[in-house]
Amino acid sequence: MNSFSKSACFLILGAATMLTGCSKKPLRPDPSSTLIGPTGNLTPSDVPVTADANSGLQGRDPFDANGQLRGALEPVYFKFDNYSILPDERAKLQAAKDYLDKNPATHLLLEGHCDWRGTSEYNLGLGDRRANEAKKYLIGIGVSADKLETLSKGSEDAKKNADADSMKKDRRVELVVLKEGASATAAVPGAGPAGGPPAGPATP
Repeated sequence: MNSFSKSACFLILGAATMLTGCSKKPLRPDPSSTLIGPTGNLTPSDVPVTADANSGLQGRDPFDANGQLRGALEPVYFKFDNYSILPDERAKLQAAKDYLDKNPATHLLLEGHCDWRGTSEYNLGLGDRRANEAKKYLIGIGVSADKLETLSKGSEDAKKNADADSMKKDRRVELVVLKEGASATAAVPGAGPAGGPPAGPATP
């Protein structure tokens, strides 16, 4: 075979190789090997869904086994040994009203808390006054009383011998969303409605 014939053969073989390579299509991943798929590690129901106070409840039920939802609304904080609603905390109660308006099947538990100082009896009374002051404010801005429940936990959940920042966070009313039919005291064994023992001596 002369050199011309050899060159022609090489050219033909090269062109055939290039055409074969170009005809291959990119491989698509098997759906079963993707993160969310028939046999993957996660399914669409595993994707967490949160409750947004501005957009209402979305997707999967975010309530716990007791029908309670914590964290959807910000707590209302108080000064030491005081139960007045501070001006800069009132927007949180307005947000709570907006939430109830957008989620008519829910109601609200106002859970009063205190820091660790003072007797248990005094703190139960102070927690009750804080919860009821928040309730009174909400009724004043248009929330129906039958949408609100109160509970005092006093200093039950407070950090003992805590620093100033921790104590500030302990002096609060938690705004706990309850789904229709849920009990405010379902997760609090032996607890009744707010209204603890009469206030004792002033805290130190």
